[in-house]
Amino acid sequence: MTKITQIAGMVGTKLRDRSRSVKFRLLEIGRVARAKGAIGQDKLKRRYSALLDATSRVVGQAKRFSTEIAQGAKRATSVLKQLALEGLRQQFDEMVPLVRQVMKQTRARIFRGNTRSEGKLLSLFEPSTEVIRKGKAGKPNEFGKMVKLQEAENQIIIDYEVYARRPNDCDLLVPAIETHQALPGRPPRLVGARLHSQSFDQSLERKREQKKRWFRDGQKWRTGCEGRISVAKRRHGLRRGRYKGYVGMHRWVGLGVIADNLVNIGRAIEKRPDA
Repeated sequence: MTKITQIAGMVGTKLRDRSRSVKFRLLEIGRVARAKGAIGQDKLKRRYSALLDATSRVVGQAKRFSTEIAQGAKRATSVLKQLALEGLRQQFDEMVPLVRQVMKQTRARIFRGNTRSEGKLLSLFEPSTEVIRKGKAGKPNEFGKMVKLQEAENQIIIDYEVYARRPNDCDLLVPAIETHQALPGRPPRLVGARLHSQSFDQSLERKREQKKRWFRDGQKWRTGCEGRISVAKRRHGLRRGRYKGYVGMHRWVGLGVIADNLVNIGRAIEKRPDA
C-alpha cells in the first residue's frame, strides 16, 4: 500500500501504517507466551485478539485500495506506472485470502484450542510449504517439500521429484525400481529398505545372512546415500530453493540435479582407464 501511495498519490483511501502497533503486539505476545499458568493464557488471548483486530483492519484497507485501483480512483500518470499498480493490485487479490486463512487458523488455535485444520497454511509467501517430521531429536519439525533423488552407478541421478504432498515411503519403492529398470535398462542388483515394526522378529537364519559381506556392503552403500544427499544439498543449494512457488522449487531442484550430474559424470569419465 505504501508503494501504491507513492505511485498514485494521496487520492482515495488514505494509508494508515499499523506496522508499529503490530510490532508491539508481537513483542507482548512473545513476553506473555513465556509465562505459565491460567493468567498468562488469558493475557495471551487478549494480545492475540488485539493483533487479529489490527490485521483485520489492514486487510480491509487493502481491499479498498484494490477496489479503487480497479475503478480508476487510484491511477498513475504513465503507462508503466499503471502496469505497476495493476501488478500490486494482483498481489492484493492473491494475498488477502491467504491472510484471512491464517487469521481463521489463529482463532481456532488460540481461542478454541484446535491445532489441526484441513489445508493448514504455514507460510504466506510459500503457501505450498508442509511440515516434515523425520523423527530427529534436534530437529523434530522441518518445513518445505519432500524431494526424491534416485541415483544409479557413479552417483548419477536418474530421476527426481518434488512432491506436491508428501507420500508414504511404502508407496515409493516399487515405482523407484520400475524407473531404475526402465532408464538404465536393467533392474537393480540389490534393494534395501528400512522396516518399522515393533513385532518384527529376526530369525537365526536372517541374522546369519546379515553378517555376510554382501549384506554389509549393501548396508554401507545405503548409509552412504545420506552423505551424498547432504553433499548435493550443500554443493548446489538444494537446502533452500531460491525460486518462489511449487513450480519454482521444481525448477531449482532440477537445475541442482543437472549440476550434480555434470560433476559426477566428469569424475566417472576421469576414472576410466582410457580417459
